[in-house]
Amino acid sequence: MTPKGEESRGPDAARPAGLDERITGALVGAAVGDALGGPVEGYSPDQITDRHGGRVHGVVGPWHGEDWRTARPIAPYHKGDGHVTDDTLMTHALVRVYTEVRDHLDAYAVADHLVPDLMANPRWIPELQTETLPLHRLFLAEKWLVARLAYGHVDPREAGVGNIVNCGAAMYMAPVGLVNAADPAAAYAEALDVAGAHQSSYGREAAGVFAAAVAAATTPDATADSVVTACLGLAKDGTRAAIETVCEVARGHRDFESALEPLRAAVAPYDTVGPDYRSPSLGARRPSRLHSIEELPVALGMLLVAGGDYRHAVLGSVNYGRDCDSIATMAGALAGALGSPVPVDWAKTVAEASRLDLWEPARALTEVTREVFRRDVDRRRAHERAFAALGGTSCCE
Repeated sequence: MTPKGEESRGPDAARPAGLDERITGALVGAAVGDALGGPVEGYSPDQITDRHGGRVHGVVGPWHGEDWRTARPIAPYHKGDGHVTDDTLMTHALVRVYTEVRDHLDAYAVADHLVPDLMANPRWIPELQTETLPLHRLFLAEKWLVARLAYGHVDPREAGVGNIVNCGAAMYMAPVGLVNAADPAAAYAEALDVAGAHQSSYGREAAGVFAAAVAAATTPDATADSVVTACLGLAKDGTRAAIETVCEVARGHRDFESALEPLRAAVAPYDTVGPDYRSPSLGARRPSRLHSIEELPVALGMLLVAGGDYRHAVLGSVNYGRDCDSIATMAGALAGALGSPVPVDWAKTVAEASRLDLWEPARALTEVTREVFRRDVDRRRAHERAFAALGGTSCCE
């Protein structure tokens, strides 16, 4: 599929910094990062180098080749060849909720709109190479949404309690940041509410901070440094400490190759999974105020190393390994929201391989974002009038 209005643009062409372009950059950038990271997810940088004869520099095939369906029975997914994963499927699902509600979301929107969409509307699932319900592709931490909300009838605001604490909610929170463009605090608050249906503890916190990061990246004249500053102004507990530590290390590097091991060492004290991603430690993914998911701090670190450049940030995230599809999803969304061009050849390859129009969700969300902003202005002005009528202050003071 060819992006509308992109046919003549080269991969390194400058992108205008308007709202439309930033939302498109974030959503397309997230999907492309996801697809590039998927086939090497779960492995170390050294294992990736051994498997591919060097660093990954674009779309590659499945780790296990033709045996992708049977090599890991618990996850029989065709990761690779430009296929997006559940990160993108969930991101697009959340965009659809926004297009239906056409206003800010909360945990009840997840129960009332997101979960029914996952359960009832068949779609093409690239990793399964078939059209089926998105529910059938979701991994266990995301199936939790259906189990708790559709069958458990749990209060949506509390449904995330008890789920594994990972990046499951954070990975698809970019739309929340985009609807709250240039307002990180509002994005943080909304994402915490939305994510309460899915996650608790530092998993929920990461969802809020990632949404805030995306909102900060859309701010005019934003930079990788200003995005990190916005995150540190909102993040709490171990999430804040991990971001601060990782980003301090990242500022000493200008190339992802030299940053791979230092960033892992910096985040390791906050990461509960442990050194072997395939064999998590005893305390892995349990609630804590001292820890953090690994993916968000590393994505922010790669954004700094790359100076906001999309290609560099995503390739660094991909070659980092471990949960690199989610890391590259986050880094790709942030770099795209900053206005760094997503390579057109990558985007076209991913769109065609995944049989997805990567640009349609961006067009839909841009329209909704403008509608929501107008609603916010009306609500704010009504509040100002009411407060002034109480003798509080004049809206002009």
